[in-house]
Amino acid sequence: MDNEESLPNPSPQKVDARPLLKKSRTTISDDSHFPGPLFPAVRRTTTTPPSRRLPSDLRVSVGNDSSPTLGIINRSGGSTGSSSSASFSDRDWMYPSFLGPHTVRNRITVKPAPSSSNSQKLGKASAGGVQRKVAAVVDEKQRIANRPAVVERKTSSEKEVVSSQDLVIRCNSVNQGRAPRVKPSFVFYTLIFTCMFSVSYAIYLRNEVSRLEGENTNLQRVCICKGAVDAISEKVDSLRKGKSEVIEKNHILILGWSDKLGSVLKQLAIANKSVGGGVVVVLAERDKEEMEMDIAKLEFDFMGTSVICRSGSPLILADLKKVSVLKARAIIVLASDENADQLYALFCNQSDARALRVVLSLTGVKEGLKGHVVVEMSDLDNEPLVKLVGGELIETVVAHDVIGRLMIQCALQPGLAQIWEDILGFENAEFYIKRWPQLDGMRFGDALISFPDAIPCGVKVVADKGKIIMNPDDNYLLKEGDEILVIAEDDDTYAPGPLPEVHRGFFPKISNPPKFPEKILFCGWRRDIDDMIMVLEAFLARGSELWMFNEVAEKDREKKLTDGGLDISGLENIKLVHRVGNAVIRRHLENLPLETFDSILILADESLEDSIVHSDSRCLATLLLIRDIQSKRLPDRDKKSTSLRLSGFSHSSWIREMQQASDKSIIISEILDSRTRNLVSVSRISDYVLSNELVSMALAMVAEDKQINRVLEELFAEEGNEMCIKPAEFYLFDQEEVCFYDIMVRGRQRNEVVIGYRLASADHAIINPPQKLEPRKWSLDDVFVVISLGE
Repeated sequence: MDNEESLPNPSPQKVDARPLLKKSRTTISDDSHFPGPLFPAVRRTTTTPPSRRLPSDLRVSVGNDSSPTLGIINRSGGSTGSSSSASFSDRDWMYPSFLGPHTVRNRITVKPAPSSSNSQKLGKASAGGVQRKVAAVVDEKQRIANRPAVVERKTSSEKEVVSSQDLVIRCNSVNQGRAPRVKPSFVFYTLIFTCMFSVSYAIYLRNEVSRLEGENTNLQRVCICKGAVDAISEKVDSLRKGKSEVIEKNHILILGWSDKLGSVLKQLAIANKSVGGGVVVVLAERDKEEMEMDIAKLEFDFMGTSVICRSGSPLILADLKKVSVLKARAIIVLASDENADQLYALFCNQSDARALRVVLSLTGVKEGLKGHVVVEMSDLDNEPLVKLVGGELIETVVAHDVIGRLMIQCALQPGLAQIWEDILGFENAEFYIKRWPQLDGMRFGDALISFPDAIPCGVKVVADKGKIIMNPDDNYLLKEGDEILVIAEDDDTYAPGPLPEVHRGFFPKISNPPKFPEKILFCGWRRDIDDMIMVLEAFLARGSELWMFNEVAEKDREKKLTDGGLDISGLENIKLVHRVGNAVIRRHLENLPLETFDSILILADESLEDSIVHSDSRCLATLLLIRDIQSKRLPDRDKKSTSLRLSGFSHSSWIREMQQASDKSIIISEILDSRTRNLVSVSRISDYVLSNELVSMALAMVAEDKQINRVLEELFAEEGNEMCIKPAEFYLFDQEEVCFYDIMVRGRQRNEVVIGYRLASADHAIINPPQKLEPRKWSLDDVFVVISLGE
């Protein structure tokens, strides 16, 4: 009776005739519609005819308790399992839950169909086996069908709801009577293996691609780094070799390399000390590191001046632009001993040929040069051609000519070499040209004593195209635009002041003594010895003799002198006397009357001038031999008169004998290396001329101011004004006490400019002395340094 109560809307039945449930079997129709891609819809069909029923069938009933009951239906319509009645849902189609929510009233229950007792055993046995199979299938499929797939099937009289698990069970029961099919496990696992292998291989390929991309990135980075390193190395190597461009302006450019470079750099550093230092760029055909090492060996404090070395040729325009030749305020072309190809035939030496080629290269700069060019030349005869090529930009300093003239002046006036060394360099007083508007309209005689810290010695006349007049007349009136040439410590250390009070007074007016014939000896052969002979012709009195002692054959001498432009037959004041021999062999020197010469000039021989060490060694050896021979031939002097000069030496020493000989004869040695100067100066047996040092000073002065070259040319020339040493008796009485301004005023009456003095007790002269108004007691043994017009 319970079963009847569980059915919805039961129909009245007889008690003895229990209503039978409608037999039906759940199947999947072939033409049914599948609303979802994964789970098909399940519906109930009508009762299957008995002929088409399976031996055992699965019955589904819906109970009120929503618990499915599984039963096996036999062929006769009986069933195993529960005999309780069931009611059906009003819906016969159920869809999977993941396709959307649907209304479900009752759960599907599986109920066994009624059967007879005879068939119950078989049904139970079959049901037991089926139940075991169904349970295994349910366990296997449970992971797949976690959510119930609801399927609905409608009939005219009732609805049934079937879960996906029941659907699987029914499908298995339907297929029991069919032939067994091959399980899809092999294909499934093959597909799974293929998919897994494909995914793994894809992951592997992806990792390989990532790895290769990383390696490619690293290689690119390495290549970039290597390229950067190579670029940096190339740049460093370019800097090390001096091939990089110099970004400078208003600097001094030195072209070439010679033994004068160290002295030039030293003088330029001293000149720029007052402005905190400058920039000097050196361009030479040498390795940059070698040049820097040689400069470092100078052991000189450049006082803020930077020296930049670059490797290149001054004959190549690209190398000139590399060192900012267009922005340089001055260019110095040093003489060298390099070959000059076919141009050697046009010149007497190779150095001047190369200088001409450098000047041609500089004039080829189309943009134009900002500064002037100072060219060191070796031969005076080549100067006009270089100036013709370079024009107004070129200033020449003929080294051999300057030194030759200076040596002659020093031979005739002992002590003048030290004065020139002080004036030409920047360490003491030097020449400066500057305009002072407050002096316009003033007489030069008054302007001469208006500078307490400088000594005016000339005027640059603006009306005469800037011509510099040395030692002008006292009555010359300074005009607007005129500039004053002075000797001062530095360009910013002097300025005009109020006129001081001076005492002109009386002084002995002694005229210059007349010239007497002199006897001079030249030891060695220089390239421009013909020019030195011309200077001596102008300075010496008639009847003088010039002895020439060297290793050049006598027949070759006249040819060389004639080729140099000397007219031997036209000499009026001097007579040439030739002797052949070696100046370092004693027996050759003993054949000469060394005790009879007024002056002896030991020249740096032409054959050794390329090696300053060998040249200086030869000069020292010749000097010692000559002094030793003279000391044995000359009579002894009064010991009392020589006691002042022999301080620090024993009276019995050989140096004392040589010093006594030096009082009777003047020897001027040409020294190339400044280190040799100490050996000569300490012994006090000879005066000397630092040829390379003095030429370097002149080059530096002209580089700083090109106008100074006009001053030097006049002072070294045979005619015009010159530097002289005059005795004190020309300007004062013995033990007279006057100030230096008084001496300057007295010198103006002799048409001279007094620029300094040297006391009898001092070894060096003082140029542009301080405290010019301070009185001093003078002695007749003192001497004064003046600029005077030559006679």
